[in-house]
Amino acid sequence: MTPDLFGDPRVDVAEPAADALRLNKALERAPLAVQMRPKKIAEVIGQPHLLGPSGQITGIMKSGRLPSIVLWGPPGVGKTTVARILANELGDAILELSAVFSGVAELRRAFDWSRKVHRAGQRAVLFVDEIHRFNRLQQDAFLPVLENGEATLIGATTENPSFELNAALLSRVEVLTLNALTSDELLELAYRAATRLSTCVSFEEGAVKLVASFSGGDGRYLLTLMEDLAGQGGLVTEEVARTRLARRHARHDKSGDAHYDLASALQKAIRGSDVDAALYWAARMLNAGESPRFLLRRLVVAATEDIGNADPAALPLAISARDAFEFLGRPDGDIAIGQLVAYLAAAPKSNRAHLAFKNAKAFAAETEHAPPPLHAVNAPTTLMKASGRAQQYKFDHDYKDSFAGQSFFPEELGRRVFYEPLATDGEAAIWARMKKWNCLRAREEDGAES
Repeated sequence: MTPDLFGDPRVDVAEPAADALRLNKALERAPLAVQMRPKKIAEVIGQPHLLGPSGQITGIMKSGRLPSIVLWGPPGVGKTTVARILANELGDAILELSAVFSGVAELRRAFDWSRKVHRAGQRAVLFVDEIHRFNRLQQDAFLPVLENGEATLIGATTENPSFELNAALLSRVEVLTLNALTSDELLELAYRAATRLSTCVSFEEGAVKLVASFSGGDGRYLLTLMEDLAGQGGLVTEEVARTRLARRHARHDKSGDAHYDLASALQKAIRGSDVDAALYWAARMLNAGESPRFLLRRLVVAATEDIGNADPAALPLAISARDAFEFLGRPDGDIAIGQLVAYLAAAPKSNRAHLAFKNAKAFAAETEHAPPPLHAVNAPTTLMKASGRAQQYKFDHDYKDSFAGQSFFPEELGRRVFYEPLATDGEAAIWARMKKWNCLRAREEDGAES
């Protein structure tokens, strides 16, 4: 039961019939997404892993026990809807907060309200939308009321809770992940919307399918598109829908998970040598308004991390593509990006150099106090020469193949192997030289010992 703005959680309606009439009229003026918001779990489209017969939320509904949870997922997949249904069906009193508009004073009043409800023997549910927008101190403020059982928290967020919620709060909630709606689920929602709007407009089947395919897993966005098309009245043909939808810009949250999801898909396509998929994801990012400089930075990373010395030309080409883009600007600079994406995806792959340096850094951190061998350090003064510094150093250029075979690891540590290049592609020559050097170095060390 909805509280009266932090007051008595039980609200008496003096004239229920009149109140219901006002609510119905307000609902008729509301956006289509509000009008069609499900009231029961069975009406929710999608999320079968949570709402199906063996889903976690289904289990919660059956048990009647409502734990503190955070619903995490992209926009328009039903987080708020599921949260409200759970709170209404399993909570005695519900208070909705938005982290966008709530500060310390609002939180304090909310916690006072929950304690009042708890003392009255009821279950208080705090539903917090955009919970990731609370700072660390605001998140910590929830800990006492959750610990004491004075409130149950239902949070909703589009951001990864592992990064946006502090560990103390995460340990007291269950994180349930909602997925983007599938093509079939979007189509079902689009047909529902067409039926709802049928009193003022008719949709060709092709138009309905086009809207569903244009929605990118976002049910709320789909309903917004349907409502926008319905504003034309009459019959919405596929051609009309295509023309109207083409005017809308592709959506891309450049600071949220979608930003990094597309970048991740691009790099994995390059790593997997899927040239066409890599070009697709790069095009998706640029079409959605992604910064070309961010995209180019990711491509430079791919050139070093995933291609490395298997094709040493990859990194210079990536830097050249960056410079070409800065020189040309858009749209011509996009051509350089496309050329680079295709080259990187088609190039041979090796992460051996990347892993070698990663392992070397870890070993260096553990042995940072080990000094260099005396032959490897300079001796600019007489005193330093007298200490033995640089006396045994062999100048490699004076030896055959410019290789003297000395070791330059700290003497107390001995040799370590970090870089093991592939014996194929661009690293084959490196592998052959290192194999030769290792044999010569081992022979030199054996001779020194004898």
